[in-house]
Amino acid sequence: MNKRLTQNVLLLLLVAALTVSSGCDPSSPSAIAAGSEPPTKASARSVKTARVRSVPFETIVTASGSLAAFDRSVLSTKVAGRLEALSVDLGSEVQVGDVLARIAPEDYDLRLRQSQAQLAQARARLGLPLEGNPGELNLEQTSTVRRAQALLEEARASKERIFALAGQGIVSQSELDGAEAAHSVALSRYEDAMEEVRDRMAVLAQRQSELEIAEKQLKDTSITAPFPGIIEVRHANLGEYLSATTPIVTLVRMNPLRLRLEISERDAPGIRPGQIVRIKVDGHSEGHVGKITRLSPVIDQRSRVLRVEADVSNPGTLRPGSFVRAEIVVDTDRQAITVPSNAVVTFAGIEKVYVIQAGKAVERLVSTGRVQGTAGLVEIPTGLDADEVVILDPGDLKSGAAVRSDADESSS
Repeated sequence: MNKRLTQNVLLLLLVAALTVSSGCDPSSPSAIAAGSEPPTKASARSVKTARVRSVPFETIVTASGSLAAFDRSVLSTKVAGRLEALSVDLGSEVQVGDVLARIAPEDYDLRLRQSQAQLAQARARLGLPLEGNPGELNLEQTSTVRRAQALLEEARASKERIFALAGQGIVSQSELDGAEAAHSVALSRYEDAMEEVRDRMAVLAQRQSELEIAEKQLKDTSITAPFPGIIEVRHANLGEYLSATTPIVTLVRMNPLRLRLEISERDAPGIRPGQIVRIKVDGHSEGHVGKITRLSPVIDQRSRVLRVEADVSNPGTLRPGSFVRAEIVVDTDRQAITVPSNAVVTFAGIEKVYVIQAGKAVERLVSTGRVQGTAGLVEIPTGLDADEVVILDPGDLKSGAAVRSDADESSS
């Protein structure tokens, strides 16, 4: 029995010795868990890091809208007639001055000849050449006025002779009265001649206007393109009799295009002409750039938006009517706290990063803003300060884990 008691005492002493030895070893698991000693360099996890930086970050206003043709015109015939030619169809490209359609010109050609004949007649009545520029017409040089003027001069001379003889008592009073009446009649005929010539000049001006109208109508039988573009719709068909103002085709200008956006009332004060607009069009992988050119002077009272237009160069792939997502750059000098995009971890809608403090990874909840695509930087409005060090690609890293950087903290 004494032997068994001795064995039990020895076993208790051995257990106590092992317990004391384990509590004093700084490398034992229990000592590390208790935090009695800092982790060794060999046990820390190697991580890549980057420094939180304050950099210039664009302030943008996002909006959606659509593209529209810069010009869109429904081309109609100005004169009535049968559609004799139609040289374009849906999708046809045209340049300025191209003939798109033509009304049968025969009737208008005949009207032009008639006007030319009537003008020649009016010129002949004034003693002018049938063709050419008559220049400044002198009423005194027309044959009608010259004849009346000659008679008036003869009557005036006769009157003066008779009055001279009357002073000598040679002629009677009746002869004096006859000379006075003859002079009055000659003067009246001269005035009538002047009025007749003025009337003929008015007729000449009327005939000249009628000729110009006839020339214009003949010219209007051809419908030409007012600007370069593409045919959107063809409204008429060959052989149809069209009345004046009947639509024939719809023409749209494709370059540049109008970008029409609606900006919320809250963002409207920052919008100015000349600001850069970056756009993404559904179905297009590449982006496009435009510039704000036109702003509405008012906020729409019903929708509370500001209507804005920008001009966008069309490389040939954009189409009017396309839906567009746009970013308007309103400020390029604003400073923002940023980190590389691979430093942010998102789980269950919660965004966080890991910073290094005293050799350990510390979880930090943050909110993120926009991503600067060219540099891969994410804006951090809240949660970080400049010059802190964040861990890149943290993966399954836990908060409180020992870490060490394997690269210069200033690199990204």
